[in-house]
Amino acid sequence: MVVDICWSGISTGTERLLWTGRMPDFPGMGYPLVPGYESVGRVRAVGPAASAKVGDLVFVPGARCFGDVRGLFGGAAQTVVVPAARAIVVAEHLGIDATLLALAATAHHALVSRRSRLPDLIVGHGVLGRLLARMTLALGGAAPTVWETNADRAEGALGYPVVDPASDPRRDYQTICDVSGDAHLLDTLISRLAPGGEVVLAGFYSERLAFAFPPAFMREARIRVAAQWQQQDLMAAKQLAESGRLSLTHLITHRQPAASADGAYRTAFGDPACLKMILDWSTPQ
Repeated sequence: MVVDICWSGISTGTERLLWTGRMPDFPGMGYPLVPGYESVGRVRAVGPAASAKVGDLVFVPGARCFGDVRGLFGGAAQTVVVPAARAIVVAEHLGIDATLLALAATAHHALVSRRSRLPDLIVGHGVLGRLLARMTLALGGAAPTVWETNADRAEGALGYPVVDPASDPRRDYQTICDVSGDAHLLDTLISRLAPGGEVVLAGFYSERLAFAFPPAFMREARIRVAAQWQQQDLMAAKQLAESGRLSLTHLITHRQPAASADGAYRTAFGDPACLKMILDWSTPQ
């Protein structure tokens, strides 16, 4: 399948680590590389086995069509060639918001586990934190508390409270989902758990994680790492978004032509008001 990309998202997780040179060794690493796993485009051409049609709007979580240039994850390009099964047809009404399906799938993967409860505390009110809170509600959970220290980012909640952790006295959370990426926060989170509670690490941590054993021992705390989303998570997120149970709106705050990528990356990683930056490939480059 050949897809002309309309929009691709800049990741403030993996791409920030690439940008700063702090990306740990990861499968597919090596330079030069094409980043990006949050792309949406129009199908230009299909092979005989494809179920999608020319003109369909599709979500593409990356590509490996660049020859000697590595694709990690390869979605930030004007045109990509991918296996037909790699591109997922999405409803037209999602439009540019469909670039958020990878993050929505990440949230779904972090939340859906046979061994875990839905979170009653989420740490961080960036895009992923907001999607975790919205996904919790979409899956039938009670409204979680969300911690956020940046007053500007505390705005924009949909049906759940956002508080500064310093003003939160609770120490009986059953499940805490952390998307802060702060490797030094574990002791604080463990101290807020109820006995038998769980901390879910859903961010990406470039530094070594450590915690004091006695408080974790006293609480019989559990720590779970949520890895990369799977295909079933993506399909579940797509269904929730297309049905309207999961809102993807008001999360994209900035959009720049792909030709202005240098400035777009600087804004994405340097401006606290930027929740999500989108590169627009649909304008002439």
